[in-house]
Amino acid sequence: MKQRQEMADDQSRSWFRISRTQYFAIILVIGGVFFIYSIREITPDWNPKKWMENQSSNLWIILERQKQKIISLHSVVNDNSSTHPRTNNMTSAPEVKTETAAVAPHVSPGPYLVEYPYEYHFIINEPQKCEREKPFVVLMVPVAPNNRRDRDIIRSTWGNDRVVQGKVVTLFFLLGLQTGPGAEQVQQQMLQESNKHHDLIQSNFVDCYKNLTIKTMVILEWLTAHCSGASYAMKIDSDMFLNVHNLVNMLLNAQKTNYMTGLVMGWGTVVRDPSSKWYVPSDIYAPAFYPVYALGLGYIMSLDLPKKLTEASRHVKALYIEDVYLGMLMHHLGISPTYSPSGDYFHVFPLAYNRCLFSRIVATTTHPSTNRVDIWKDFKKSGPC
Repeated sequence: MKQRQEMADDQSRSWFRISRTQYFAIILVIGGVFFIYSIREITPDWNPKKWMENQSSNLWIILERQKQKIISLHSVVNDNSSTHPRTNNMTSAPEVKTETAAVAPHVSPGPYLVEYPYEYHFIINEPQKCEREKPFVVLMVPVAPNNRRDRDIIRSTWGNDRVVQGKVVTLFFLLGLQTGPGAEQVQQQMLQESNKHHDLIQSNFVDCYKNLTIKTMVILEWLTAHCSGASYAMKIDSDMFLNVHNLVNMLLNAQKTNYMTGLVMGWGTVVRDPSSKWYVPSDIYAPAFYPVYALGLGYIMSLDLPKKLTEASRHVKALYIEDVYLGMLMHHLGISPTYSPSGDYFHVFPLAYNRCLFSRIVATTTHPSTNRVDIWKDFKKSGPC
């Protein structure tokens, strides 16, 4: 949430530096509004005012998107190379827990790409859990190794909803390797935590914000290797509130294959200003707009997609913006994300808690000061909202 706020502050200072491409996009939207007004007599069932309100909101979120998800670049060696190993990421050998593992060698492809595909391995694993529990939906939470607090909050709130409408829901946390002072102590603590809760999956990449694309792709690898029998998986951030009942209810009526949904966005403008921390040069990504994608705060996919997406990654350079990269992979596959049944299901900006309001959503971000345990206790009380 702190990084989201920093991005918001930075974007507000750069409002007047909107590119000509963005002006063109806005003009197109406004032109579309006037066109619809011009034909309102022909199609009286349309509500142009409501349409304009919806599109204005969508355009605002698109612009806001630029301040939400682009990563503050880490200091890395830019060797101007976009070549990295193209190896098979699916390991067939049985996974075992171990206390030590070498960090995958760092061969930097520059500040805008990450080392994927690569031969990453699982060093803490629960390879049989899906087979035992046979979940309908799997919740995958990417989280930092030293962030025990968020893991415990999730375990005591929405992560504890294990059977909903007769459907099994299984929770996992996906982590990389802690680096720096105290890393060995953190690793020992995670091994103890794993032995207690059996919900940690750790891989041997460096766990940092720039590597979120790697973390996401490793999630997909793990789902393919160890949980392909489930129907759906949801990747959800650790600072979210999740209404598991509404999630399951939505998925009971969802398509079974080639399905990805969440807060689906289009017209995401590629920033070309070299002074912006969101800059992506045209030699990395040439189009002016990103493909349609689901925001990374929380998206759901059918379990046929992980294998397809990891295979597509061998043909699409791994951009460090993880949700955009998944959109690029979906575009490569010729599959479009699906808009959720309700525009109120997913919220990128924190909603103020209201029991009735939260009973109608699927997921929302939360403010850092929010007591998520108290909210959950109130939310789960019996009786009408």
